[in-house]
Parts: sequence; structure tokens; C-alpha cells
Amino acid sequence: MSDEPPQHGGDPGQQGSGGWAPRDPSAASPTADTPHPNGAQATKGRKKRPKRPKRTGWRRAVPTWRMVLGGVLLLALLLVGGFIAGYQIVDIPAANASATAQSNVYLYADGKTVIARDGEINRENIPLRRIPRTIQHAVLAAEDRDFYSEDAIDIKATLRAGWNTVTGKGRQGGSTITQQFVKNYYLGQEQTVVRKAKEFFISIKLDREQSKDEILEGYLNTSYFGRNAYGIQAASHAYYGKDVEDLDAGEGAYLASLLNAPSSYDVVTHPENKKAALARWDYVLDGMVKHHWLTEADRDAMTFPVPGKAKPATALSGQRGYIVHAVDDYLAQNGTIDEKTLATGGYRITTTLQKKKQDALVEAVEDNVLSKTSTDREADRNVRAGGASVDPATGHVVALYGGIDYTKQFVNNATRRDYQVGSTFKPFVLAAALANGSTTQKDRPITPNTHYDGDNERTVQAATGPTDYSPANEDDVDYGSITVREATDKSVNAVYAQMAQDVGPDEVKDTAIALGIPRNTPDLTASPSIALGPATASVLDMASAYATLADHGRQRPHTLVTKISKNATALDLPEKTTRRAVPREAADTTTSVLRSVVDGGTGTAALAAGRPAAGKTGTAEEDRAAWFAGYTPDLATVIAVMGQDPRTGVQKPLYGALGLARMNGGGAPAQTWAAYTRAALEGSEVQGFDLEADEGPEEPDPDESAEGEDTEEAGGTGDRREHRERRESEDGGDDTDEPGTGETSQERDGGTRTQDAPSPAAGNPRTTTPAATPTRAPRLREPAALRPRREPADTEPTGPGDHPDTPQEQERGGQDLHGPTRP
Repeated sequence: MSDEPPQHGGDPGQQGSGGWAPRDPSAASPTADTPHPNGAQATKGRKKRPKRPKRTGWRRAVPTWRMVLGGVLLLALLLVGGFIAGYQIVDIPAANASATAQSNVYLYADGKTVIARDGEINRENIPLRRIPRTIQHAVLAAEDRDFYSEDAIDIKATLRAGWNTVTGKGRQGGSTITQQFVKNYYLGQEQTVVRKAKEFFISIKLDREQSKDEILEGYLNTSYFGRNAYGIQAASHAYYGKDVEDLDAGEGAYLASLLNAPSSYDVVTHPENKKAALARWDYVLDGMVKHHWLTEADRDAMTFPVPGKAKPATALSGQRGYIVHAVDDYLAQNGTIDEKTLATGGYRITTTLQKKKQDALVEAVEDNVLSKTSTDREADRNVRAGGASVDPATGHVVALYGGIDYTKQFVNNATRRDYQVGSTFKPFVLAAALANGSTTQKDRPITPNTHYDGDNERTVQAATGPTDYSPANEDDVDYGSITVREATDKSVNAVYAQMAQDVGPDEVKDTAIALGIPRNTPDLTASPSIALGPATASVLDMASAYATLADHGRQRPHTLVTKISKNATALDLPEKTTRRAVPREAADTTTSVLRSVVDGGTGTAALAAGRPAAGKTGTAEEDRAAWFAGYTPDLATVIAVMGQDPRTGVQKPLYGALGLARMNGGGAPAQTWAAYTRAALEGSEVQGFDLEADEGPEEPDPDESAEGEDTEEAGGTGDRREHRERRESEDGGDDTDEPGTGETSQERDGGTRTQDAPSPAAGNPRTTTPAATPTRAPRLREPAALRPRREPADTEPTGPGDHPDTPQEQERGGQDLHGPTRP
């Protein structure tokens, strides 16, 4: 029997399509409406969905999931489309001009006279097979340890770098070796979004077209290692004088370290950065050990391979090389242009240096230092000299002396920071005392007339009692009660150490920094010994700080460049702002005291400049350096003579150098200063100091008081009267309270002494003042309009060569018996 339902015959209304009856009869004919329980008819058809409620309030600000999904998909499409478009559009270009760097031109301040041209390309391309595996591994450990296993680009680092560039947060590293090679060889060092985008696509294409070995070879041949060396082979010769095949792992690790900061990690050029270079070297070697490219035993057996002397191109001989590298460092440190970008060449740089003054400084050093050396004296082979001169009104560096010849002595003696400045630091202590209104331990204001105990090895007194610091004076001389002015003339350590304690070592340090000493100067430590100059500021740093005093306490950061351009497009230079470092009265009073140093103290050789001058002598520990820092109203200059072994680079004492038993700041440095200043200012109008100084009230000499009480600074050193009488009997009873000035009290502190009148050379510090000498009167402040101006002919001083020196004076270089102080 069939399971089909029975067919209805002939009734079209009861048949489906094709004559079959529908399975659901209700689909063939409408059914009657179902009655509603309440008797009404039900709604015909399907029920309508209820409308979605409108989004209100905060919900309207929240995107729906459809919107989020749509946005994500749209962004993905844009990124994919952008990637495809960029990949198609950006092709691998030919090597750019930066792969063969141009010369940079350095000009004097006139913008026309050429100082030097650098950029002689020092590059020798070699195949990767010539580079030992250890050297390759050292570079990978330094720059990109996963180079062989990673992709061509580091997405995270690239996005970070691009974002920081767009938002102005500075340059950002982290590129792979492939990206660095693309930047070096095909593009440039500019930090722009367009360049980053090109680097991205070229790196991807290059990674598909070249092997890792080919990319590494290109990178090693194009990278800059400093010393004008491009490529690993040139660097090997520049630092170690041999082919790359002959380098050991330690030497290779050092060269790899240089890639991060070529000049900064050159321990010969910048000995003060050796600690940072060693840290980078250790980082490279530790990475080699971590990746099993070097054994622990070999790593432990290594010692740091100090590179040899630099052998720069002859185009940088003489002073040219020192100037070029000082300018390059200045531009890099001020953020104008980084070293690698500058090394690509093509820049035209106008410096602040003035040819007349530059030539005068070189001649002065040659005449007063170099010409006095002899091959017969062992000590003379250690002699080095450095000089810097700054215009106080502008902060422009107008002359630099870096050494005898850049091709012979690579380190720049004008900018190095590894020699103690000695007593040239003492004026900063006095300026700090005057600027802060400091007082002695018994609350008496510190002024040029304040008395201090100047006895040798006197213990510095703190508010809580004696300290453990007892500095020695030069030649262990006891001065007894002495004024601050006299103590400055004679550079008395005992006085200035106590003064630093009274002012507060932190205040002294802050004042020195405000005047222009860099905050990161080595050994600039806040302690009483800061007064004696253990800090190792550079000659240029000191010239900048003394220029602040010359400009009445207004500090201008020193400037070496006034213009830099490439392809006629000028680069922006950092703005220089003038700020007040110390009040004018404090600066001018310090200048007044420093004038006495030149007029009748340890710096009388500076009188040969024929100009009103102020200055201070200084000598480093063990006579390793001698300084003279001084200024006229329109020029601040610092000269230093340093001792350094030419073979080992170790600092050496200058005993016996230049035929003198001892080297001090009042000798060759002050003589060089005077010769330079006379020549540099020749033809210009003689300017006198316009000072608003406050000398302070006269104080009675405690040693001469009826009560015979100790000075407030005595610190329990015994009865001052008895001590003075003992010293007088030892010296023949010729002592006076005006030692070494050669002036009467009235001439020295007011009375008839004019502002520009020179004083006779210093004599014995205990020469007796005649009985008829009037009592000391306070120094009078003359209005500028009433101060007499001396013509050059009237100010011609008697130089040291005009007086026959005693054997003792010859031994000291013609200085005062008690000379400059030594820390």
C-alpha cells in the first residue's frame, strides 16, 4: 500500500504544484481566524519586534561593537594598503653622498678666512672574509646581538623612534644593523619621519635581496669610528696601527664600543671619559661571553687595550686640529648637530675665533714657554701648554691654544679636564663670601679687610669645633694675622680653607658653577679643601668663569660658533642667555682684590701687559701644572703649563722645567698672559676698571692690639703676640703688617693710589713698613668719570727682565718668595 496521501481528483484548489496535494493543508487554504479569548480577532500575520531603545547619556559616547570592529578593519586595511603602496613605491637607491663624506670648512669670525678643512676620507673597504670572526662577534655584541636570527627591522624600536621624532622628544636609537647600514649608505643621518619611512621599506627589500653577510660587510665598511676613520680597517689603523686581521678580541671589542659614541669613548682624546669607555668595553665582552663567542677564561684574562696616539691628517697640523675638534665637541654638546652627521661633511662653520688674537696667543706661548725648553733637560720633554681667551662682553672664545701641534700632541690642552686648577679657584671662594654676606666664626662680615689666622697647617674650625683638615701654606710659611686681601696676594692656604668653611663649601661650589664652572667638573667637591683648587676644570672653563667676574658678575656661556650651514641652508644654534651669577658689588670687590695680586702680589709679571689687570696665580699638587687666570676690562684669558710624560701620558711634576727649580703661575704662565694680552689688545683703547666695590671696614690687627687677644679664627693656636715676636726674631725683626706689596698703606687702600697705577714688584713678605707710614684708611670708591685713565706710555711697567733676579728669585721664576699656593 502506498504511503502517499490520497489524491483529490480534479480540484485545483486542493492540489499543489504539479498536481500534488500540499503536505500542509493549511498552506493551501486560509484557515479561520483564531478567536481571541476576549472575543476580539487576533492580529493578522507575524508580530512586530519592539523598537530598540535610544542610547542616552554617557552611552551615546561609547562606540558600539559594530563601530569598533569597523574601525579596526578600516585601520587594518589602511595599514596593509599603505605597506603595499610603500613597498611598491620605495626602491633601493644608489649610494648617497654621505657614503663618501665631503669636507667641512672652518672659518674665523670674519666668515672669510679659512682656519681648516677636514673631511679627508679615511676609508678602506675590505671583504668580510678578512675580518676575523672575533671582531665580527664583538660588533654584533655591541650593536645587534640577534642580527642573524632577527628580521630586517625592529618594529617596536622603529615605531618608538618615529613617535619620538614626531613629538619632539629627541633622537631614539635601537635600530638593527640592517637599518643602520641603510641609513649610512643609502640615506642620511637626519632624524625625520620621511627618512624613517624610507629606511623601513629599504631595509625590508635589502634583507630580501642581500644576505646577512653582505649587509654586515657593508655596515663594517661604512660605519664611523672616530678619528676620521670610516670602516673597521681604517679604524684598526687609526687606533692600533695594524690591519684588522691582526686585532685581538679585546681590541676588537674596544673598536666595537666606539660605534656608540666615537669621540666620547676615545680614551686618548678624552681621558676623563675612560670610566665610561671601560664600562662600554665590559658590556661588549660580557655580551660575547653570553652568546658563547668568547670563553669566560679568555674574558677574565683580558686587560683594557689602550689605543695608540692619533695620527691625524696633515691638514689638521698646528692649532687647526685642536680648533676643529673643539668646535666639533661644542656643536655636539650643545645639541646643534651630532658627531656622525657632522662627519658626513659639507658644513660651513663660522667660529668666534679672531685671527689676530689667535696668532698672538700662539706666538706668546712659543716665546715664553716653548722657546725656553731644551733637549738637554729631561723635565722639558714633559712640558705642555694650554690657553683660552674670552671676550667678557659677548662670551665669544677669541683664541685657543691646544698644544705644540695636533699631529704630535693629540690631546687638546685648552679643553681637557684632568689637571687641578690650584689657587686660581680661590677668587670663587671670595666671591661666594661677598655674594652671600657670609661671616666668620664670630659673626664678623667677610670683606677684603677681614683678618684671618694665616699660620701654616692651622686646623680649620667649624661651628662645632676643630675639623681634621690642616692645610699647609706654600713653603710652610706662618703669616699670623693677615687680611683677606693680603692672603689673596700671597695665596695663603690656611686663610682660604677657613674662609671656605665659614662661607659653606656648598655655597662655594654653587657660586663656582654660577660663574661658569661646569657642574660635572671632576673633583668639584663641597669641602673646605675646595678652596685650594683640587677640581680639574679646563682652561676654557676657567676663562669663562673669570670672564663673568670681568663683566661685573653677568654670566654668559662661552660660544665657539656663530653660524653653521650646509648647501646654503643655515642650522639653528642654541640661544645664549645672560644671567646674573653674583651681585655686581661682589664681583667688583673680588676684582679689586685680584688687582692687588697683579699690582703687588704673586702675579706682578702680568703688569707687562701694559693694561689695568686683575688675576690670580695657581699651582697644582706636586707642581704638575701652573696657572695664571686674569683679565682686563675687555679680555679674560687663562694660561696653563702642564707636565705630562709624552710616552705614558702620566702627569708629571714640572720641577726643573724651563731651567727653573719650580714652576709656578707667576712665572711662565703670567709672562705668557702678559705678552698675549699686550699683542691682542694692541691698537685698542685702554680701558680702566669701573668698579662698584665694597672693601668693608678696617679691622684692627689682633697681633698689635693692646689686649693681645687671639683672632676669632685662631682656633686655639696659642698666643698670637708671642708667636709673632718669635717670627720677628727669626726674620731679623723686619716684619710689617703689609708684607709683599711694596706700597704704603695709604697708597694701597685709598689715599693717593689711582685705579690704574702699577705697583713695584713684590718684595719679601715681611719687609718693614716705615714708621712714618700713615695708618690704613678705608679704600675710597671713585666715580667712573673721575678715575684717571692712563695711556699705554704711562702704564709701561717694569717687567721681570728689567731687574736682576737673586738666585732665589731665579729659582722661583722671578716670583714673590711665598709664591702661589698649592693645594
